[in-house]
Formats: sequence, structure tokens, C-alpha cells
Amino acid sequence: MDITGLISSFGGVAYTFVAFIVALSIIVAVHEYGHYIVGRWCGIKALVFSIGFGPVLFSRTDKRGTVWQIAALPFGGYVKFLGDANAASGKDAEGVAEMDEATLRQSMHGAPVWARAATAAAGPVFNFIMSILVFGAVIMARGQAIDPPTIASIKPLPAAIGELRDGDAILSIAGVDVGDFEQFYEAVEDMPVRAPLDYRVLRDGQEVVVDGPYPFPALVAGVQPDSAALDVGIEVGDVIVSADGQPIAAFSQLQDKVMASEGKPMVIEVWREGELLEFVLVPRKRDLPLGDGGFETRWLIGATGGLFFEAETASPGPLGALQFGVSQTGYIIQSSLSGLYHMIAGAISTCNLRGPLGIAETSAVAASQGISTFVWFVAVLSTAVGLLNLFPIPILDGGHLVFHAYEAVRGKPPSDRAMQFLMTLGLALMLMVMLFSISNDLFCQ
Repeated sequence: MDITGLISSFGGVAYTFVAFIVALSIIVAVHEYGHYIVGRWCGIKALVFSIGFGPVLFSRTDKRGTVWQIAALPFGGYVKFLGDANAASGKDAEGVAEMDEATLRQSMHGAPVWARAATAAAGPVFNFIMSILVFGAVIMARGQAIDPPTIASIKPLPAAIGELRDGDAILSIAGVDVGDFEQFYEAVEDMPVRAPLDYRVLRDGQEVVVDGPYPFPALVAGVQPDSAALDVGIEVGDVIVSADGQPIAAFSQLQDKVMASEGKPMVIEVWREGELLEFVLVPRKRDLPLGDGGFETRWLIGATGGLFFEAETASPGPLGALQFGVSQTGYIIQSSLSGLYHMIAGAISTCNLRGPLGIAETSAVAASQGISTFVWFVAVLSTAVGLLNLFPIPILDGGHLVFHAYEAVRGKPPSDRAMQFLMTLGLALMLMVMLFSISNDLFCQ
């Protein structure tokens, strides 16, 4: 990660830090509230609900005796329950030993195993619920493209777009029927890059045939964090007109040219609001998830393409939005687990594991691209945090669930000595992973 580029691109480290802390604090608050509220429902008393660690900046005590506080180090949070010795829910053996039966039932270490398991699982579950609701809300606000593909507005391009107009519903391209977007993409995939093309459209209730451009010009629809395109200043809305002196008419041609570069520097000419600009960038090798669960290694510049028009959209409604949220959350979980498996197996680079610096950079990029993109990123990160906490590692929620399962089967929990050793081991493992991910942030390109 280029720290100098990060500073110049986003107005300094402060902007990146604030974006990261806002994203993390929202996710931590939801996660810890899951622990708190389910623990309360299960009869377990919460002593402290903290956002952040270290010196307390603000606190108040509610009528149940729970201290709600914001601490100076905003890199996480915790709920300390009755009977806990620390923020990781280690057992206060002396305190628990002195409790009477009624008080012990209100503690994290004297409640029934089902209550403790439900409380431990609630944090990740609340993260997933948050992601589902946010994804659903965003898609309701943005809307989904309607069928048949309908032009809401035509994007600025350096070449003529023919006779197409806003409001045209596209029925066929070059003689191939496209009743919905799935058929639209399939038709374009097999279509040679050429222009003009014949478009049969529904306009003012009548079908007409007009000329139009190739559907996917070399238009930049998105710029990825930690990418060559971002580093050199390529922006959304730019149109790539040439690469290494060769004309580019479609985004697929740009992709082919980048793949053929094998990481060598490229000279890219860009059209931006009537002006021609030139950039020199170096493609980076990336591992991309495939639909079958595998990965493909490709050279990329970090720019994504799009249609020459904005599509007409409609809100999917609450049920459709909820289904979309579940599907999106499930996809992130599946692709994350697949990525971890392929890294362990050596099939893809361990540079795919990013740490807090990489996440901070992504937070800043998302924030710079608008509130909708930032909220979407927070939902993605919430899913990742929920999944991470379910890993069966002591000190994480998944580790506690393993201990609770052991207790349910054996009829007694692991000994205090064994728990202490396993928690220390889990902490050491997480610190090693953290250091490794930070090294990736600093040295992987």
C-alpha cells in the first residue's frame, strides 16, 4: 500500500482514520449490542458496555446498573458481564466463588450453558442481520434495473451514441432479442466489438430501429481501492481511448490489453469531459473469485466497466430487498471462506489477507465515493467481522461456542487452568495473524 498516495488522494491520514473509525465503531456497536441484549434476555447481567478500550472519555450508568461508555482507543469494544475478569470474558474465579446461587445465575459463568451459548453467538448473528438489512435498504433506495433494459439517461462519451434516447426500452441488439438483462449480457458477450449497431427499441408505445454504440465502451464505472488506476488518478466517468498507442473501443479490449501486459507499465489515454489525459500505470496481479467457488489470477488495473447508459430502476419491495440482502450476505461468507481455503492450500496469494491499514484505505475510498457506497462497505465489513468472530479460536465468540459445546457434551466446562492456557494461545494466534496482515498492507502490491 502506497502511504504517500493515500495521503495525497484522500486529504491526509486524518480522513482515512476517521472513515475507518466510523465504519468500525458502527460494526462494533451492533456486534456488542447483540451480546448485551441477548445476554439480558437470558438473565445475564451486563456490568459494562464499552465502545473502545483504555481511558474512558464518557460514561453513564443506566437503571439496570450497566455502565455505557466510550473509551479513548476506538479499535473495538466489549461487554463485560457479571463474573467476567476482563473484556475477553475470562472468568473471575474468586468473585464467582463468593456469589450466592441467585447472583451466580446472573453471571456469565453461572448461567445455563444454553444462555451463555446464545449470548456468545448473538454478536456475529447481529452483524449478519445488520448486513442483510443494510444491503436490502440500499437496493430499495437504489432500485434494481427493470426489464426490458430501459435507458434512464445516456452517459457522456467521446463518440456519437446514434439515435437512442432516454426512455427507450431495448428489445433487441443487432437482431438478437434481449427481453431482460440476462439475455442482454449473453447477447453482448458473443457479439464482436463494432459500431454502430442496430437497436430495436420501444419508444412512446411504438417499436423503432435506430443506430446505437457498442453497449460496453471502455467507460470507467468504478475504481477499486489499492489499485493502479486509483494511484494514478483515473476517475469514474473516464473513457479509455487507447492503451500503449492502440485504440480501445470496448472495455473487454482494455481487459485483454492489461492481461497481455503481464505487469509491465502501460500508457493509458483517457477522455475526461472533453479533455484527453495520459497516465502511466502498472497492472497488479490479483486473485478473483469465480462462480464455482474457485479463483482466477489475473492482471488488473483496478477499474471496472459499465454500460453506456444508466438503466431505469424500480424498488424491489421489502420482501425482494430482504431476499437480496440474504443472498448478498451469503455470497460474502461463501467467497470469504473459499478465499481462506485457497490461501491455506497455496492456490492463491496470502496477500489477499488484508489488515487494518488496508481496511482503513478501503474505508476512505468508499467514503469518498458517496454515502451509499460507504454504507454498502460497512455492510460488507460487518459480514466479515461476524464471520471472523465465529472462527473456533479462543478469545473469539466461536472459541467460546466450542467451550460451551464441550460443556454440553461432557456435563462440565474445561478447567480454569485449561481455559487460561487456551485463551492465551488464542490471543497469541490472533496477534500473529494481525501482524501478518499488517505486513501485507505494507508490502503487498
